[in-house]
Amino acid sequence: MTLTSTRSPASRAAAPLAARGAKLLARTPTLGPLAALVLAVVAFAVTTDTFLTLDNGSLIAQQFLVVGTLALGQTLVILTAGIDLANAATMVLGTLVVARLSQDTLPTGLALVTGVLLCTAVGALSGTLVTRLKLPPFIVTLGVLSILTAANQLYAHGESYTVPSGVLTWLGTRSYVFGQIEVTYGMGVMAVLAVALWFALTQTAWGRNVYAVGDDPEAARLNGVRVDRTLLSVYVLAGFVYAVAAWQALGRIPNADANVFQTGNLESITAVVIGGTSLFGGRGGVVGTVLGALVVTVLANGLTQAGIDSLYQQVATGILVIAAVTVDRVVRGRTA
Repeated sequence: MTLTSTRSPASRAAAPLAARGAKLLARTPTLGPLAALVLAVVAFAVTTDTFLTLDNGSLIAQQFLVVGTLALGQTLVILTAGIDLANAATMVLGTLVVARLSQDTLPTGLALVTGVLLCTAVGALSGTLVTRLKLPPFIVTLGVLSILTAANQLYAHGESYTVPSGVLTWLGTRSYVFGQIEVTYGMGVMAVLAVALWFALTQTAWGRNVYAVGDDPEAARLNGVRVDRTLLSVYVLAGFVYAVAAWQALGRIPNADANVFQTGNLESITAVVIGGTSLFGGRGGVVGTVLGALVVTVLANGLTQAGIDSLYQQVATGILVIAAVTVDRVVRGRTA
């Protein structure tokens, strides 16, 4: 007795194409966010009259900087199959400490260094709890988020603090390229940071260890990787990156407030996931995160330009996140 397949010829032909598509996405995870970015730009350029103006382009760049910088630090943690829910709260703490210290007649440079050290210390604390107590990163950073949210409010006393112009607002200094295109020093700093992290992740032994730990920590340990040390270094470096984000925030708006960036952690996670970095660890990188952050920023800006309610913007972002995670799961299943 001969058994025949019940699948149609079209479905049988589509299966190899789907498998090849999954392998292509696995090899080049930046294709997805790049395609999403191009589609978003084209759609908003067609549906609005103001999206492609120089002024709006400059606004997109400014909106992109803080979330993009937070997402770079988040990328490091997610590559190890962790997650950092406290990154935006860490950044806000940095802005508050820098602003208050600078108002208390402390030299602005020293205030900035103190803020950087504090944000880095918060990252070190999270990393220590994950590595020494073997607690899940989700639980650790959720607890740190709760602590920092309360601490920020208590430290601010319900007030906002303006920082003096100078080194603290330096990243917001504007310049012009070709006489018309507005850029800031913050854009240059983020570009240097992104390139440095890309190099560290792709061209160094430390970067290979980060990917190995995220892919399979036990296999990494058997191959001589010091897993706990690698994890701790990731959280410390992420804390430093959040400090740079705090500096970016003060450069954009020279004012520290405990109530800002309350969804910054979710926006940074969204950017990382849309950028092709797997929530399961071991796959992704900086280039995809930058594209993902641009997608998030362009989507919010374009929908605002189109007059769409902010609640619908959140719906659209949520759909993108679910779609990105679904694609990642399918790709991993087909290439396993």
